[in-house]
Amino acid sequence: MTDSQGVVEDVDLLVVGGGKAGKTLAMDLARAGRRVVMVERGMIGGTCINVACIPTKSLVTSSRLVRRAATAQSLGLSLGKVEVDLDMLRSHKEGVVADMVNLNHHQFLDSGMDLVLGTARFVAERTVEIDLNDGGRRVVRGADVVINTGTVPHLPSVPGLADVDPLNSETIMRLERIPERLIVIGGGYVGLEFAQMFAAFGSRVTVLDRNSRLLPQEDADISTVLAECLCEDGVEVLTDVAVKEVDRDEDGVRVVLEDGRVLVADDVLAATGRDPVTRDLGLDAAGVRTDERGFVRVDDTLATGAPHTWAVGDVAGSPQFTHVSLDDYRIVKANIAGGMRSTTGRLVPWNLFTDPELARVGLTEQQARATGRDIRVAKLPVTAIPRARTMRETRGLWKAIVDRDTEEILGVALLGPDSSEVLTVVQTAMWAGMPFTRFRDGIIAHPTMSEGLNALFTSWVD
Repeated sequence: MTDSQGVVEDVDLLVVGGGKAGKTLAMDLARAGRRVVMVERGMIGGTCINVACIPTKSLVTSSRLVRRAATAQSLGLSLGKVEVDLDMLRSHKEGVVADMVNLNHHQFLDSGMDLVLGTARFVAERTVEIDLNDGGRRVVRGADVVINTGTVPHLPSVPGLADVDPLNSETIMRLERIPERLIVIGGGYVGLEFAQMFAAFGSRVTVLDRNSRLLPQEDADISTVLAECLCEDGVEVLTDVAVKEVDRDEDGVRVVLEDGRVLVADDVLAATGRDPVTRDLGLDAAGVRTDERGFVRVDDTLATGAPHTWAVGDVAGSPQFTHVSLDDYRIVKANIAGGMRSTTGRLVPWNLFTDPELARVGLTEQQARATGRDIRVAKLPVTAIPRARTMRETRGLWKAIVDRDTEEILGVALLGPDSSEVLTVVQTAMWAGMPFTRFRDGIIAHPTMSEGLNALFTSWVD
């Protein structure tokens, strides 16, 4: 073990950052008998478990129950007034997180890896100096190195915003209070989930988005229906607006828009993307280059420009989903062993856990038409699906894009209850190259949400 004298420890694999891709690779190789060091600043299990997917979806579950309880009479139940208990809500979220953190910690130790809690900085190719959290220093060199440091919430450069102590996607989950009035800057995936969630918890929520409509990368019909659902749930959505400045007075946080309007809230949530954790990593010493935003430059094998040095997950500019990070692990594991696995052609699904959920994979109608292919478009209102009617959850719209000549499914957007589960059915068919007619003519159990695929692929609008 090294000390202040700077003795270098050589290992087979050095992983800097303990997110999904890096931790899975570290455990795999450690179990195989390789000497592995994984350096983590302190967030055992990575961003997903501690401050992203897992805690947010825990709270999404709570907010959905609030809305269900409010409509219980339509299901023949009288539940009385539902009250949000902040302490219980926090305990629920923290309990789920703690269980998963403990599970990960035990898995790390059981794998045989050397889990090092500290802050790493590259001092040479494949070599880091680690300032240990409990004092001391180690210098470790890996035969292979994986950079897996992830991202942190971005704070936009709006005059005065930093001075009002804005919330971000991590700090808002500490749940110190339920704000009576909440302004969300940014109408992307993170902003919309929190907006609807806190509206259910009792906040008066306003979403500000600079685009002419929410989720402009989606087709207009899908984003329009989603916006209608949010408004029905008490979320005010202001699009095509820009924030000029922010300050605080005795009434609260004042958000001044470029058009002169002034909005006042108790708290502001900045939900405007994430920045890579590379600034103090010493990547120049490692021979690793970054792009203009600080993300590590990699090729389609996830290799950096430095020998035997890889980057995975968010910090590599991969789509910011845990399931993509898991696939990054598969790619790097194969390539460290001499393979040539690639990110090219990955079919990446994603889910927005609003209520109803929006799940999508493949091409949108906009994207498909831009390719010049002759396409067919199918649309099905969720109210046409019997299972949705039994649950009295009929909001939403399903949409599919098909190649007219080959009958290949090019993409779907499913806005409705349980869409994240139905999506995998369609994605599996796309992997297999199945024609849409298999869904149109296949026997699917009734009544299920997946049964809606029978009707979707007979509901052509183009």
